[in-house]
Amino acid sequence: MNTDPLDLARALIRCPSVTPEDGGALAVLDESLGKLGFTCHRMTFSAPGTADVDNLYARIGDGAPNFCFAGHSDVVPVGDTQSWSVDPFAAEVSGDRLVGRGAADMKGAIACFVAASARFLDRRGGDIPGSISLLITGDEEGPAVNGTTRVLDWMKENGETLDVCLVGEPTNPETLGETIKIGRRGSLNGHLTVMGTQGHVAYPQRADNPLPHLLRMLGKITERPLDEGTEHFQPSNLEVTSVDVGNQAPNVIPARAEARFNIRFNDSHSGAELERWLRENFDSVGADYQLDIEISGEAFLTPPGDFSTLVEDAVSGVTGKTPQLNTSGGTSDARFIRHFCPVAEFGLVGATMHKTDESVALADLEALTEIYLRVLDGYFPAS
Repeated sequence: MNTDPLDLARALIRCPSVTPEDGGALAVLDESLGKLGFTCHRMTFSAPGTADVDNLYARIGDGAPNFCFAGHSDVVPVGDTQSWSVDPFAAEVSGDRLVGRGAADMKGAIACFVAASARFLDRRGGDIPGSISLLITGDEEGPAVNGTTRVLDWMKENGETLDVCLVGEPTNPETLGETIKIGRRGSLNGHLTVMGTQGHVAYPQRADNPLPHLLRMLGKITERPLDEGTEHFQPSNLEVTSVDVGNQAPNVIPARAEARFNIRFNDSHSGAELERWLRENFDSVGADYQLDIEISGEAFLTPPGDFSTLVEDAVSGVTGKTPQLNTSGGTSDARFIRHFCPVAEFGLVGATMHKTDESVALADLEALTEIYLRVLDGYFPAS
């Protein structure tokens, strides 16, 4: 069994799996896991208006409990390749770091869990009092339509259950051992269009300028904080990200004005409640408007308990740090998995994710593998 996470991480990074392309990444995992005795299920899903996406569910053991590791093999585009110091998909070792797109987010963590599983199986002689599984999607960095949600549907249809899930997102801001995620904020995207009547700026009485209406509407929702935060969540925040009329002429009152905004909300709100609040505030202005809402995830929390303590102890035992349990950051596929079982997130350092020269420390690859091994040892105590 190959228990070196660096070898597998390099093999994965060399697969140019920019969403929605697989680039051969799942075949690398299929082969590695198959050699360990995992039964691998490859599945491709599609939906109207979206690209086909390859996914993998692998499991060893057929009993309960089922410990699942979840992650994604897809990566974001590399951007300007001239800005990289190395080929983004060459997986070069530079000094004490592995450089390449996906090193931190999150092919490195996938490699660490596979290596930890190999060490665990070797230590136990292949005997598991339950099951270990991996759910790997190729659609986390994209629309997240044909990935984890579809695999979970397939699992439900085929009688596959999960007891706990550890997601390998890069949860640590600067150093390994800082942070374990036990939940995530929800995310609501809003697109507000205010209709008016186009006209000449010298004859405003013959027009209806939508911009003052739009500004009043935005003022209604930004004039005060949404909340002060909760026990495990920071305050919700609303950010206006775009205001536009597309007006090319300085002497024309525009016919319409648009704004886009995002709300990252904590567990004192739901997406539906926020939409009602938005419409009530916009209605009070009395303008003709259209509001389009997309909720990409609801806020959720896995309360601290046995599972988070198990991960905490493993992290502390390897790094000497006491990790913080928090819910900060963006969304992840944990928002889908939490409907199936308790879920926590812990992975590598995310300081370089999505950046030029994305990289991870070689020492962190080994340390994370040891952390995952300790989690498995703690979850499946030796008889």
